[in-house]
Amino acid sequence: MSQEDKTAEEPQYIGLHNLKPAPGSKHARRRVGRGHGSGHGKTSGRGHKGFNSRAGGGVRPGYEGGQMPIYMRLGKLRGPNKKMSMPFGPFRTHTVGVNLARLADKFEAGAEVTPEALVEKGIIKNTKIPVKILGQGELGKALTVKANGFSKSAREKIEAAGGKAEVI
Repeated sequence: MSQEDKTAEEPQYIGLHNLKPAPGSKHARRRVGRGHGSGHGKTSGRGHKGFNSRAGGGVRPGYEGGQMPIYMRLGKLRGPNKKMSMPFGPFRTHTVGVNLARLADKFEAGAEVTPEALVEKGIIKNTKIPVKILGQGELGKALTVKANGFSKSAREKIEAAGGKAEVI
């Protein structure tokens, strides 16, 4: 077996003694302002005049060239801890709460309660917003309730009355 074959089979251990950057990942620093023969002399590649040619120049983050910036175009709701503050717009998530007392009034024993049934009975307006069943009121009937969410007390009361609480 030749010397080349031995080195090919031996595992290469990585250590501080043999670390080096990947080939082509390191480039020499561009030396600017060293005469026009270098191609980066005189104005050092910054062009003539203007904001970006000056020391300390350059636009701030979020500047859109004088166009009204996005952080000024969007509506704002102030404060970190108000119900309406964040998130706002299309990213806000919310549910429609329905109390057990409403279900006890509108549905017969053994009925199946779904978001579609709640719309038919006029309890909620539409099925676009998720429905959460809340535990206010008493439920004396066995109902099969299918909703997007349940409070802990609502689930306990539905099951105590002999019904089922199913998450959609």
